[in-house]
Order: sequence, then C-alpha cells, then structure tokens
Amino acid sequence: MSETRKIAAILVADVVGYSRLAAADEDRTLARLRGLRSDLIDPAIAAHRGRIVKRTGDGALVEFRSVVDAVRCAIEVQNGLVERNAGLPPDRRIDFRIGVHLGDVVEEADGDLMGDGVNIAARLEGIALPGAICLSEDAYRQVKGRLDLAVRDLRPKELKNIAEPMRVFSLQVGLAAPAKPTEPSATERPSAPRLSMVVLPFANIGGDPEQDHFVDGVPESLPTDLSRIRGSFVIGRNTAFTYKGKHVDLKQIGRDLNVRYVLEGSVQRGGNRMRVNVQLIDAEAGSHLWAERFDKPLGDIFDMQDEIVARLASTLNTELVAAEARRAQEAPNPDSMDLYFQGLAWFNKGMSRDNLVQARSFFDRHCPPTLAISTRSFDRRAWTCSRASYPLRPILWRPSRLPKRS
Repeated sequence: MSETRKIAAILVADVVGYSRLAAADEDRTLARLRGLRSDLIDPAIAAHRGRIVKRTGDGALVEFRSVVDAVRCAIEVQNGLVERNAGLPPDRRIDFRIGVHLGDVVEEADGDLMGDGVNIAARLEGIALPGAICLSEDAYRQVKGRLDLAVRDLRPKELKNIAEPMRVFSLQVGLAAPAKPTEPSATERPSAPRLSMVVLPFANIGGDPEQDHFVDGVPESLPTDLSRIRGSFVIGRNTAFTYKGKHVDLKQIGRDLNVRYVLEGSVQRGGNRMRVNVQLIDAEAGSHLWAERFDKPLGDIFDMQDEIVARLASTLNTELVAAEARRAQEAPNPDSMDLYFQGLAWFNKGMSRDNLVQARSFFDRHCPPTLAISTRSFDRRAWTCSRASYPLRPILWRPSRLPKRS
C-alpha cells in the first residue's frame, strides 16, 4: 500500500451540540445542515482551493495548500453562519467549532490523511468555542499580520493524546482587530455593499398587544431567509430591533448601518382578517422601490407567518436584483458585478428568446465563457463567474435551448 508523507494545512470542523439538535428535530437539523453544506461550506472550500478528505457525520476534514487559504475559508464559513443564525432561538442555531494546523501528514493511496497533523487539528477543534477558530502556533505564524480579526492568545495548552503542550490562538470571528492609529483624513464614507439591507420592526396598527407576537415574528424570521440570497448582506435582528418604536429618517438609518435598502412594514387586524403591508425603500434616495400587501383570513399564526416570509423572500430576491440592475445602468464604468446584475434582471423577466439573448449579452461581458472554465490558476473573477452565471449556461449558451421566436 503506497503512502505519501507531506506538510499540509489541515482544517477540522464540527457542529456544536449536534446530538442535542438532532434529538430535538432530526429532520429539520439534517435539512439545514445539507443546505449549509451546499450553499455555504462546500462553495467556500472550493473558492479557497480546499479538498474535502472526508465528512465525519456532522463535521469535515479538509486539506488546503496553505494556511492562509484554510483560515480564509474558516472565516467565511463562520461569518456566513452568523448571518444565517440571526433571528433564530439559541436551541435552533447551528454553530461550528473549527481547528486549523500546519503539520506533517501521511496521505494514503485512497486520499485519506492520517498522522499528527490531523490529530492536532482535531484537538484544536475540540477546545474551540462555538463560532470560533483555533490555530496552532505553527498555523498562526503563517497568517500573523494578515488578519483583520481580534486574536486571543490561549497560551500553551495540554491537548488530549498530544505529547507536548501546544500554544494555541483563537480567532474571534465578528470582532475586528484593534484599530491602528491613523492620521485623520477627509476620505468619503465607503459605499454600501450590493444587496445590503435591514428589515425594520413592523408597526402594529391599532396597538393590539395580542398581535405583537405576529407583528414581530415576520421581521424576526425574514432576515434568515434573505441571507440565503447569494451575495446579500442583511443586518441582524438585534441591531434592527433597536429602531423599534422610533421615528428615524430612513436615509439616516441607511447611513448609520451602511446599507442600500430598508424594508419596513405594518400589520393591521380587521375582524377575522389580517393585513400586512411592506415597502422596500432605497436608503440613499429615500424613494419607494416596491410595495406589496397581504390580506389573509385569520388562521394558524405560524402558518401565516411562514407563508408571508417565504413569499416576501422570493419576491425580494427578484426586486433586489432589479434594483441593483437599475443602479448598474447609471454606473459610468460598470464592473463585472454590474454586468452580472443586469444580465440576471433580464433573465428574471421571463424565458422569452429576447430576454434570454439580452441576458446572455451581459453575462458574456461579465464572464467570458473561456474564463469560467479556466480552473488551473485560481482567479477571483473566474470563481465569481462560475458561482454566478455558470449555472445558467445550459440555457443561455446553447441555441437549441432558447425558445423559438413566435
């Protein structure tokens, strides 16, 4: 049996309290875990050139070419989980512990990895706090000075079945590194990210306290669904609810939170019916972009809430893309993502030949076909292309798939 000994960056990740989550609701937990793997974890690993060696039930062992790639992947995953857990009660959140080590490993003929490098990474994962990333001293040395996160020195630690104590560092995901002194400057505030938004607490028209649970339920649940939109940035529930009951200028909220869009709404009960009004606001201009009204007969509160949240998330996905496309049309020098949103807006208009031809023209400029399939050398634009427009290529780049002109 042939073996290969080498130095590798090893990442080990595991779900915190998986047995408890599965015992409470196994089907929902498995469904959410599969969704996280397909939408967040696996794409992050691929983007940073990782190789999934094996999955360990609710965890994974991943090999990277460099510690920098491994740590960047870990940070992307942990930040993504923070967004997806926003608004969920603690007993339903899926949190990961992650350990990263640079060390000697043995690669078996079937691609499996063994040795101290793997064992140490697994022990580091075991001592990490939920949502944190633990690095060995060897790994931290490779990324020191490249991180914008707060780092805590845990000092030498005794790790199970590891002969010598190891110095361990913990990355505090979500906490910025201490700011370095800088000279005052008159630079402009950075522009808000694309697809950035906040869902404000809804107003309870009539003030019936019995409605408060439902009124708060929609804006509490909606950010979780909106955060699944690729490339979106959604302000968390706790921050958004600091504006509850306050009359604040929406443009000021946009500046305070550095977001492009604000979603506000109201709930009113009349007899045996419930009416929900929502409006999407351009936070920079203060103008209305879209509005919708839901009139529902009173029934199961949770079913009503789930239905409204699902319909809102689906519709907002299209409306936000359209809003980004309108912004892109006014850009003097549109970049790759400006072209992507314009192409996607045409695609969302319907499967007519003219719409698809227009979409393809923008996607071809956003991501030339030769670039999307070039995978030998990693290129951030190529990865963006493959994630964004590549899934649409079977429709857009095969003439036989296009609808015939009527």
